[in-house]
Amino acid sequence: MPDFKYKGKIYYNPVQLVMEQIGGTWKAPILWRLKDQTLRYGELRKDIPHISDKMLTTQLRDLEADGYISRKVYAVVPPKTEYSLTDRGRDMMELIKIIRNYGIKMIEENAT
Repeated sequence: MPDFKYKGKIYYNPVQLVMEQIGGTWKAPILWRLKDQTLRYGELRKDIPHISDKMLTTQLRDLEADGYISRKVYAVVPPKTEYSLTDRGRDMMELIKIIRNYGIKMIEENAT
């Protein structure tokens, strides 16, 4: 496959593009927690151990910019912000489920 550009960056294959979109430590766990429900920032923060506020904010912004989640802000005091999957995010969940199941299989194989 020839090189291609996506959002101004050159990629060498489509797997590289997808892994950059959802790779890393935190994006898949964030998407996983949103798969069945809408959550507020604080709920995500409590449910994802070891993630810092700065990292959660950065990852949520990236996922929103890439179209995987939507962010809804309510004009109340204190401010209320909710996150949910978009159609694109729901499509990505199919891939995340496959990767997760493969990871579980690898863990189980190493446990024996």
